[in-house]
Amino acid sequence: MAVLGLFGTVALAVATVCVTAGCSTLGYYAQSVGGHLDLLGSAKPVPNWIAEGQTPAALKERLALSQRIRDFAVAELKLPDNASYRRYADLNRRAAVWNVVAAPELSLTLKTWCFPVVGCVGYRGYFDLAEAEAFADGQRAQTGLEVSVYAVPAYSTLGALPGRFFADPLLSTFIHYPEGELARLVFHELSHQVVYAKGDTEFNESFATAVERIGVMRWLNERATPETRAEYDLFEDRRREFRTLTRKYRERLEALYESDASDDDKRREKAETMAEMRAEYAAIKATRWGGFSGYDAWFARANNASFGVLAAYTELAPAFERLFEREGRDFDRFYAAVKRLAEMPKNERRAALGPTGD
Repeated sequence: MAVLGLFGTVALAVATVCVTAGCSTLGYYAQSVGGHLDLLGSAKPVPNWIAEGQTPAALKERLALSQRIRDFAVAELKLPDNASYRRYADLNRRAAVWNVVAAPELSLTLKTWCFPVVGCVGYRGYFDLAEAEAFADGQRAQTGLEVSVYAVPAYSTLGALPGRFFADPLLSTFIHYPEGELARLVFHELSHQVVYAKGDTEFNESFATAVERIGVMRWLNERATPETRAEYDLFEDRRREFRTLTRKYRERLEALYESDASDDDKRREKAETMAEMRAEYAAIKATRWGGFSGYDAWFARANNASFGVLAAYTELAPAFERLFEREGRDFDRFYAAVKRLAEMPKNERRAALGPTGD
């Protein structure tokens, strides 16, 4: 599962505040700024790529598609009409950034790191995999922490940085995604520019997930071919089954960790639960998915931190989808309602949003 992410530092904005505030982790901010500027420096306007003779035909087609998706996001989903995703960069690597997440041995609550501008988030992002792994090793050395490192194909700077040069570009890490998946990603990342609740990753990511789900169905129904819709339906069926499977085991682990069992008993039952989950996944893969291996990496590294990330991106999405329905499926009204929620204290916005389940 490709987890779409918001890069926690918001690059230049965060680094500037950190320097003026005298932060002690300037090395981390330096790599954030340097990595982001390198990424932006390699981006060129989409029309330039399309006009160049050496641009492969397949890439030209995908770039043209991306601009139709981008226009649809503005016209139909009322997402920001700005320079984001109007330029393209070839990164020559498989991820935009790598996120590091950590959780206690007997809890699914992610460890958080706090930054200026964005508040506290449950991950740290690195442009270099080796740096991400080094930080992860340091976290693993802390007693009782489980750590995961995962690739992120795109991130958002919230539209906070001025000028066309600083706008979020399309990237080689996702431009060749299947059409429905490409649309989902663009809609998701643009959603972060609409509403952002400081220090509430679950709220922000679940809102963006809801917008991507609603948006991609409109795109497929109005603009896609029957073949593209069938391709997306297959992806979505697997994704839905993945969510159902992981939610079942996440809930079992949550109940276990909150129980009165001893820590030794919790560790034993946890190991049994994880083994049972992997066996059930293997059966689904073999019997219903025809050997499809797209989720192998997740199950191979699955731990408390992995489960914590999944919850952040999906837990509140059904509640946002219900809110969209209550607002008459009107995006302007929906976004206004979400903005009002974002202005509330965290506990109040959870209560106002309503039940979290499907």
